[in-house]
Amino acid sequence: EVQLVESGGGLVQPGGSLTLSCAASGFAFQGYAMSWVRQAPGKGLEWVSRIGMMDDTTYADSVKGRFTISRDNAKSTVYLQMNELKVEDTAVYYCAKCDVGTLWSCALTEQKEAYRGQGTQVTVSS
Repeated sequence: EVQLVESGGGLVQPGGSLTLSCAASGFAFQGYAMSWVRQAPGKGLEWVSRIGMMDDTTYADSVKGRFTISRDNAKSTVYLQMNELKVEDTAVYYCAKCDVGTLWSCALTEQKEAYRGQGTQVTVSS
């Protein structure tokens, strides 16, 4: 059974930083791309960043240059380092298991609840 557990969210002031973690289990983590998506209040899911099995990465324009995704296959964990946080980054952040090891496969699973964790709340406010 696929399990994804996010942590690291919280309340931070604009301009601050947070690092989210997602501990994965129940599948061969090193063979899959992983994704971070978020859902702001009253809005739909938005993909934030993806990392492939070869450590290739991609970012949404809204976070490019501020967020960094990484993975530790030995710990079956994916991270999202978030710097220069803005009020508009406020959302519930979810990690998601992608369909295979490539970045393109993430779009097939990100919208499906069964492939995501329970989420962690990030609130950016002064």
